[in-house]
Amino acid sequence: MMGARMTDTTNLKLDYVEFYSPELEQTETFFSNAFGWNFVQYGPDYRDIQNAGMGGGIERGPLKAPLIVLRADDLQAALDAVKQAGGTITKEIFEFPGGKRFEFQEPGGTAMAVWSES
Repeated sequence: MMGARMTDTTNLKLDYVEFYSPELEQTETFFSNAFGWNFVQYGPDYRDIQNAGMGGGIERGPLKAPLIVLRADDLQAALDAVKQAGGTITKEIFEFPGGKRFEFQEPGGTAMAVWSES
């Protein structure tokens, strides 16, 4: 049975995907050679993927499933909607370069995040 739909005020869109790699430099080289992607370095442990058709990044860290990131016009409304729909908040709203975001798991277990510029 489908639950109540989120209001249009959250305006969530697929926006970004983050990959994790214990071998960041090798992963960056692979994506560059195999797919022609370019990168912007944000410190020693993060690369922003450019020219891939959708925003993305690679974070140095233990191997795990990619993080799907949605973009919202109203971050608090999105957080409230995720909670109301049964999502589990794994990181409350926090600031990062470029905006704020929170992370959650949907009931099936997929890790996701929602971000906003403000």
